[in-house]
Amino acid sequence: MPEAIDRRRLVRRHNPVLTSAHPADVLTVGNGDIALTVDVSGLQTFPSFHELVPDPHRVAHDGLSGLPEQRPRVFDADDFQIPLRTQSSWGWYETRADRELRLEDATTLYETSRGPVPYLDRMGLRRAGDPIDEEFVTGAWYHFNPRRAHLGRLALVRPGGTALDDPAALAGVRTELDLWTGTIQAEYVLDGERVRVTTVADPRDHRFAVRVESGLLPRGWGVAWVFDEQPDDLAAFELPLAQETVWDQRTEHHWYARRTVETLAYGVGVRTTGSLGEGADSVVARTDATVLEVVVTLTPDQGRRPDQDGFSAVSAAARTWWAEHWSTGAAVSLAGSTDARAPELERRVVLSQYLTAVNSAGGTPPAESGLTYNTWSGKFHLEMHWWHAAHFPMWGRGHLLERSLRWYHGALEAAEATARRQGYRGARWPKQTDPSARESPSHIGVFLLWQQPHVIHLLELLRGEGRDESFLREHYPLVEATADFMADFAEERDGAFELPPPLIPAQESYLVDRATNANPTFELAYWSWALGVANEWRAGLGLEPRQEWDRVARNMRRPALLPDGTYAAIATPPLLIRKDHPSMLMALGWLPDTHLVDAATMSATLDSVWERWDLQSSWGWDYPVMAMTAARLGDVGRALDALLLPSPKNEFLPNGHNPQMPGFLSIYLPANGGLLAAMAHIVRAVNQGAELPDGWVITSEGPFPRLNSFHEPGRRMAGRQHSEPHR
Repeated sequence: MPEAIDRRRLVRRHNPVLTSAHPADVLTVGNGDIALTVDVSGLQTFPSFHELVPDPHRVAHDGLSGLPEQRPRVFDADDFQIPLRTQSSWGWYETRADRELRLEDATTLYETSRGPVPYLDRMGLRRAGDPIDEEFVTGAWYHFNPRRAHLGRLALVRPGGTALDDPAALAGVRTELDLWTGTIQAEYVLDGERVRVTTVADPRDHRFAVRVESGLLPRGWGVAWVFDEQPDDLAAFELPLAQETVWDQRTEHHWYARRTVETLAYGVGVRTTGSLGEGADSVVARTDATVLEVVVTLTPDQGRRPDQDGFSAVSAAARTWWAEHWSTGAAVSLAGSTDARAPELERRVVLSQYLTAVNSAGGTPPAESGLTYNTWSGKFHLEMHWWHAAHFPMWGRGHLLERSLRWYHGALEAAEATARRQGYRGARWPKQTDPSARESPSHIGVFLLWQQPHVIHLLELLRGEGRDESFLREHYPLVEATADFMADFAEERDGAFELPPPLIPAQESYLVDRATNANPTFELAYWSWALGVANEWRAGLGLEPRQEWDRVARNMRRPALLPDGTYAAIATPPLLIRKDHPSMLMALGWLPDTHLVDAATMSATLDSVWERWDLQSSWGWDYPVMAMTAARLGDVGRALDALLLPSPKNEFLPNGHNPQMPGFLSIYLPANGGLLAAMAHIVRAVNQGAELPDGWVITSEGPFPRLNSFHEPGRRMAGRQHSEPHR
């Protein structure tokens, strides 16, 4: 019997440690619903040093990675910056336009076999703050609104409250995130004095606690909470932001503010062991002693909530929560491996577990950059929710995914309204949205389909982890409404059901053909599988199967083949573009076995991708896609190689983040979640007898539940020889 994994040692050997300042070297504490990102000072002292510098070579991205003119250029870590923000799942504001805007003005009618269908696609290729053609103003405003707010900032300040502006003022820096306790500890010398800063987030409340120990404190230095201006640029058609701070409680040790940013109103309580002063848009804590503690509590409803907990109580709660988090669920150790890449893969796996718990485990689906900073205005992309959170139940931590299920129930009415407006039954889930569940206009997102079955897939993963009938009853309305739309969307031709245009597959390279695209390989298999699972849920509730669901699931059109016998991406011209996401691989591996997909054909397709794909145009979750397909085929060696392929989009920073696009997307949490899902597939394949390549030892323990969503891997391919992938 294998020796138990020393989980504390496993986790702590990958604590990120920063010894100098870099614009991308930040660390984050949080609890899934709120997060605070700090620099090497252990606070948010040097915001301008970390601010994003737009890349002039980049066209603002809205999913256009497949267009030839937008092929990503080669870059390295020095091209990236990660801003210092404090963000939450509840903190959103909407700007005011200088004219009346109607959402229907962002609509185009597309001809379909069932008549004209409206799509919210009138949005120019711009980002917030850029000039935009008049005809696209409405779509742009609704696309970029509401926006996730930056709630404030904790910073070390000089006597008199003046800001530090250069991290070079800090000498002998050592800033470490202790993953086991969720605590950041920074030590350095500043102005001739040693400084020690400890920063931690409350695991259950919207609260952060800081302890500073230094001889600087009796000299007038302090810790400030600052209400910064919102970082988003405003477009020409948006009025300047209305922002206000009202301090309506002030005692020596506790100040309370009501803060408004347009439509957002929230409360902030600042409590300290020292004394508080200043005012306006900041408050500074100071002390004559050499130790200062500050606790900041944010309240989304402006109501004063109890915030008596001091630093020690918050720190103890964090230690308890994180130790339990790491001690339960599954664990994977690569100790004993002689392959030189194993320590790096283990590092990525451990850090990804931390980053997704902090950023991707809240009450709403997460944004692609989580709660760290805004991309796409901080909105969340439902097609990415699987990547952010499917690994939680795979690793026996499904409760972290369950937190967001309430949002789907609240969004169901809006999704049903979208389907009804387009003439369909059931619920059509938006691609890009916000807590209101309003669909964002987009020339790409509104045509995507692959987010539609995600709710069923995520719920099925939770059911497989171990849920009783009450769980099925509670969430069956989501399954039913989703399946009703899917069955109604599919169209029967010559005895087979098809996915008709307009559509854009998960591989977004087919934007220009959206009016004619049909039958994408991955989505065909996903439709069939999810409708089958929906009827399994009915059986679990003692209900008769829905014949329509069953008929569509059994009779989906088989995916198209290329002349070389491999799978095409779509069944209509151009059939396959060898860049962006190799989404046809997702039909086996990412997705469980279906009757539509042949393992031998998928094996040849994986070979073709490995040898001929343009990895320069790939994305961070494409490597997990390749790994999951290889693992499902029993080829663990190739699965491990896929996760470690040298590619600009497959690099991981010292803090565990996966950068993608300079000047915009410096972190990409779908890659972190995808890595964890792929490791679950690899562990499963090994546990079911797949052969590990020389140099690798994989030790796993904990649930890794045997899910209905996972079936036996296909034919084993150990020992095959592979060529190097195309770079």
